[in-house]
Amino acid sequence: MIHHNRVRRIALAMLVVALSFSLGLREIHAQKREVSIAAAADLQFAMEDLAIQFEKSTGIVLNVTYGSSGNFFSQLQNGAPFDLFFSADIDYPKKLQNAGLAEPGSMFPYAIGRIVIWIPVNSQLDVASQTWNVLLDASVSKIAIANPEHAPYGRAAVAAMQAARIYEKVKAKLVFGENISQAAQFVQSANAQAGIIALSLAISPAMKDGKRWEIPVDSYPPLEQAVVMLKNARHKDAARAFLEFAKSEPGRTTLSKYGFAISPAGPSPAPKP
Repeated sequence: MIHHNRVRRIALAMLVVALSFSLGLREIHAQKREVSIAAAADLQFAMEDLAIQFEKSTGIVLNVTYGSSGNFFSQLQNGAPFDLFFSADIDYPKKLQNAGLAEPGSMFPYAIGRIVIWIPVNSQLDVASQTWNVLLDASVSKIAIANPEHAPYGRAAVAAMQAARIYEKVKAKLVFGENISQAAQFVQSANAQAGIIALSLAISPAMKDGKRWEIPVDSYPPLEQAVVMLKNARHKDAARAFLEFAKSEPGRTTLSKYGFAISPAGPSPAPKP
């Protein structure tokens, strides 16, 4: 009797171990079905669309955090736990690659960004005909741009204003958003009367009814945007799958839909000023 009880206890213990192992494998498998992404704020709407398509076809979930590329770069240098970094400036992924913090061969230039002057639909100004002169108008006391210290779109805005020779005339009006999305919110909420923002945000559902003028691409350095996988990525297989999707025809078509310039083999730089 004692022998049989001992056998039962051993069998039960083995069953518990087997179940725990099985559940552990399931948990590991579930974890691998997620990708953690640090994405430039200009990608907010495009990335949401990409995520819906990708999750539907693969079951892999994208956990996306949006912000300025410069801030993400600093965080990633200090080991921030992201699998992929979609930067609005190719220089940041290049620096991560050169520092040995990126997975070799994973960097891909996925798009070229564009900037526009955007004003609310109820504004009396006509940005299509006035172009740069809109920013000089007396009714415009604040102009929202992304902070040029760490946001590529902010640097592009400053470069474009300098090329147009109006920067010195309007710099006292400038208000800085932490990233390009916050700059867009400033002008959308009437905390600024005009803004220089990403085309991808200007054509988003919340802002598409506003008035906009696309700034000539030869007036600012190309906003070549690139993605890279981090060396310490926890879910590399899932991250690679999303990278391939971003490179695919459906991925490129989606990016084009949100105002990004691309080419069949990847983006090509816009003309330099």
